[in-house]
Amino acid sequence: MAETTKKIDGMGSFPRTFWVANVMELFERGAYYGMASVLAVYLRASAAEGGLGFSETAVGFLQSIVMTLTYVMPILGGALAERYGYRRFLMIAFSMLAVGYFATGHVSRYGVVFLTLLLVAVGSGVFKSILSGTIARTTNDRNRSLGFGIYYWMINLGAFLSPILVSYLRGFSWSYVFIASAVWCALMLVLTAVAYKEPERPASSKGLGRVVSDAALVLGNWRFVLMIVIYSGFWLLYFQMFQTVLWYIVDFVDMTPADRALTAAARLFKKDAEIRFDVAYVTSINAGTIILLQVFVSRIVKGFRALPTMIAGIAIGTAGFVIFALSGGGAAIVAGMIVFSIGEMTCHPKYFSYIGRIAPRDKVAVYMGYSFLYGIIGSLVGNNLGAFLYQKVAKGAGRPQLFWAIFAAIGALTIVGLLLYDRFLAPEGSEARRAEA
Repeated sequence: MAETTKKIDGMGSFPRTFWVANVMELFERGAYYGMASVLAVYLRASAAEGGLGFSETAVGFLQSIVMTLTYVMPILGGALAERYGYRRFLMIAFSMLAVGYFATGHVSRYGVVFLTLLLVAVGSGVFKSILSGTIARTTNDRNRSLGFGIYYWMINLGAFLSPILVSYLRGFSWSYVFIASAVWCALMLVLTAVAYKEPERPASSKGLGRVVSDAALVLGNWRFVLMIVIYSGFWLLYFQMFQTVLWYIVDFVDMTPADRALTAAARLFKKDAEIRFDVAYVTSINAGTIILLQVFVSRIVKGFRALPTMIAGIAIGTAGFVIFALSGGGAAIVAGMIVFSIGEMTCHPKYFSYIGRIAPRDKVAVYMGYSFLYGIIGSLVGNNLGAFLYQKVAKGAGRPQLFWAIFAAIGALTIVGLLLYDRFLAPEGSEARRAEA
């Protein structure tokens, strides 16, 4: 009997559609993070360097809208896909992504680039809702935790591997970066057509009217919204990893120590080649740290209350920015990114745990659906604020360390805000009492 239960709960308990969906996740996230790992550098680089020559603030505004849309679209896309079918909307999403990526690498005017990246954002947002829904529908109570663990591992694996490939491709041409992303999505379009089977639908699907009523319900809970607004302060720091950190490395940092370390590592594998640190590796460092340490960190914090653990994680992540502010050396930059990633993996899983505990029992799914609001605030404010301060403080005033100190202060204010929230405003049906029940 024990052997049978183990089989049911193990890797063999998932249907084919589950694995097809995870392959899609790997390649779609690879396409997205491959582009995102260098996009800010490409948009700002001069024409002589193969880039488009936009200003920092112009790039910040563009990225803020595009990234915000990827967090908004899952609401609408998920509702439409629930009603008209996952497979149909996967075909639409991958078609939009393939066209959007390819076009972005072959246009140069700001307005046109904006439109092609909006196409990518819409396709990516629709895809997100369908994939998470597919995982939920193709798992059960006994294997759902493992299923979502595989799903999140695939996200980080794509984010780890694709920037390494991008660092090689952009040595030939920037357009190859976008062509590669388009190819991955085109291949997933074929996979959808030949291998994806529509998972079983629930008895009732959520329409657009229900989406509006759910939004009114959640956004009317001011304590819930306030908690997300405070938590968004941490994500102002996170989105710098896709923008100002990349510019900072290009403009200010001598990465020679990192170049030597990479070359020495390559020689251990009998690769007689000089390897230089590429800005694309910033995304790989973040994802690689999570792949290596997430299980270990999760085991350490699993017995602690969610909100204090979130605060501790934010403190660790903020320490990464303190390292940026204290030293501009290549080794310090890499160390700061690793420390920040540890903070991220400490606080973010507990964030979702906290949302699940404070939500009304019959509305947990609805509240979890709106828990992504941190990403809207973080990307919309973080990209614009980062670009503005980088242009004025880091470059204009020549004080990059002050620039990072400002963001470290934002992290500190976020910690204070959550401490006060936990002390005075945490909902009465709090996690501690629910856990006891």
